[in-house]
Amino acid sequence: MSPIILAVAPIFGLIFLGFFLRRLEFPGPGFWPVSERLTYYVLFPALLISGLSGREFDDSATGLAVVLFVSVCLVAAGLVAVRRLTGTDGPGFTSVFQGAIRPNTYVGLSLAAALLGPDWMTLSAVALLTLVPLVNVLCVLVLSRHGDNGGGLGRTLMELAKNPLILSCVAGFALNGFDLVLPVVVNDWLVITGKAALPMGLLAVGAGLRFEGLRGQMVPVGVASLAHLVALPLAAFVLSRLLGLDPVSRDAALIYTAIPVSVSAFILARQMGGDHRLMAVIITMQTVLSGATLPVVLGVLGR
Repeated sequence: MSPIILAVAPIFGLIFLGFFLRRLEFPGPGFWPVSERLTYYVLFPALLISGLSGREFDDSATGLAVVLFVSVCLVAAGLVAVRRLTGTDGPGFTSVFQGAIRPNTYVGLSLAAALLGPDWMTLSAVALLTLVPLVNVLCVLVLSRHGDNGGGLGRTLMELAKNPLILSCVAGFALNGFDLVLPVVVNDWLVITGKAALPMGLLAVGAGLRFEGLRGQMVPVGVASLAHLVALPLAAFVLSRLLGLDPVSRDAALIYTAIPVSVSAFILARQMGGDHRLMAVIITMQTVLSGATLPVVLGVLGR
């Protein structure tokens, strides 16, 4: 069996386990929101800081950042250009836009850990520091223009400054830049705590899936999924070849462009007047579809 399928299968097994546990209301309806906050604010930062401490960075990091940045900008610009073909109103378009470019970092980190070898954390940090600010700024700009509630770019920049994933990556880079070594006890605590991040994050992704409301939304769901699961990794692949990225960096670019949209897109859509119901359907369908598209994309274009 393909090593890619072997890596993808347990990841989606955990996602669907989270879905069924929530449907069974186990361990309780209040568990999942709390566990997601714990994962986002504590477990993932611990994973990133411990994983980046002592890592070395080379020129391939710049190439990976350029590929991810340009790929997202190309797909975003293409969507704006063909907005009328999405068959949606303004709020609906914001959900299609988010669905096309916002990555699910839980799935990305899990795949990177399984497929990229010993440098997976370094490459993931470069990807997160490139994608998280870029995607958030672009999505808020589109929501401000087309959403019902709008919003300000200043608030977005403040949220980025407080984003635990960005802060954790910056902290890890700072430790390396100043040649600082964490005390053994602190490092061991971060390592142990971080080991819970990936399974808890994937369970939370599954718990957030919603299958209601798909009927009548096939066109916008299809556009967002085609853009995210096919066009975005294709753009990353072409740019990786043009820039001469090494195979591991190319695979990192493919992973972080081929993963489905993040559940956090639903929260932003609801806060800023996007079509949050459509957003929920896009998140669910992309997560399900990516279980089939990820092995194909990574098997054909990567490795």
